[in-house]
Amino acid sequence: MLKVITGDYSVPVNIDSRSSLIAAVYLGIIGPAIFIVQPGFVQGLVEYYGFGEQEAGYVAAAEMWGIAITTLLMTFISGRFNWRNILTWATLLVVAGNFLSITADSSLNFAIIRGITGIGSGALISLTFTIIGLTSNPDRNFAYLIMWILVYGAAGFLLMPTAYAVVGMDGLLVFFGLFSLSGIAFIRYLPVSGEVQTMIEGDAPDLPGVFKALAVGTMFIYFVAQGVVWAYLFLIGTSGGVTEQEVANGLTLSQFCGIAGAFVAAIVGIRFGRISPLTVGISGSVLSLMILFGTMGPLVYGFAVCLFNFSWNMTHPFLLAAMASFDRSGRIVVKAVAAQMLGLAIGPALAASVIAKEDYSNVVWLGMLLFVVSLLTIIPPLLKRPPVSI
Repeated sequence: MLKVITGDYSVPVNIDSRSSLIAAVYLGIIGPAIFIVQPGFVQGLVEYYGFGEQEAGYVAAAEMWGIAITTLLMTFISGRFNWRNILTWATLLVVAGNFLSITADSSLNFAIIRGITGIGSGALISLTFTIIGLTSNPDRNFAYLIMWILVYGAAGFLLMPTAYAVVGMDGLLVFFGLFSLSGIAFIRYLPVSGEVQTMIEGDAPDLPGVFKALAVGTMFIYFVAQGVVWAYLFLIGTSGGVTEQEVANGLTLSQFCGIAGAFVAAIVGIRFGRISPLTVGISGSVLSLMILFGTMGPLVYGFAVCLFNFSWNMTHPFLLAAMASFDRSGRIVVKAVAAQMLGLAIGPALAASVIAKEDYSNVVWLGMLLFVVSLLTIIPPLLKRPPVSI
């Protein structure tokens, strides 16, 4: 029965083919589908399921930790099991989790179900990112993945209010279940392991362990910085004198700037190497945060968050592609994705610990510092590997 979904394992898969790339991107959207629209999802829990704001926050955290823990677990098991089998069971777990969420009779049970659902989502995120990292042009392909995730997010935020009005929270969960189920059709087009279809750059070196650790550490530091800032970006604006609606407008516009950033990464690709675009992207994040100190108007805030989202989504594909270039098996990408998810989970808590009486300047300083450190730590591994041929 399983082979009806997974296909014939003996038939080689061209990981650079259009069907494989579409499959990886599609499943790569399904994995973080609820996380991407989490603010709207949390709103639905409060407004339509009657959860308290704190209860809804616990639900969101449960799913995020399910994702983070699974991506960490995948660093140990991804090389031992058939990838198509893992993707199949992970997809079915996400489908079941979304449908079972409708039956939860308390916020605690709902949180438990979402945490289990996060396990499936984490496996999908880990393997799809790894597969894209094994393609011959990971910079471009990661950029396309990030771009389509952002397009999905923008469409989701736009349509969720209407969806709630028409079908309610139950209907939205049914949609997420059916959307996840549709991913089953794409699994047969993906490789069964990282050893069979390795298409990464031919000059990819086996870096010494210290440089691999530094590379994975960079992902953790960068996404801790991201989590530190993103969690409080709304409050940073309102504390600076910008109204809630103006902040919302700025953040909505920043989503499209994020799409533009990922598109730029897809167009630029590897033609300028990775150090230059990473320097530009991370410097852009630092510059955007420098603008967010003290009192500001809506235009200044809007410019800052647009620059922040543009820089983040231009940088992310290059970071992931750099990880893919550091070994021939894709194992560093698996570890890097785990580091990314852990960073996003830890960042908000770290930011909360430095807030002083509703003054968010320490949050901004912390984000700037961590972004600078991430730039400094990624350069040595990039310098250690041979130049990339175009």
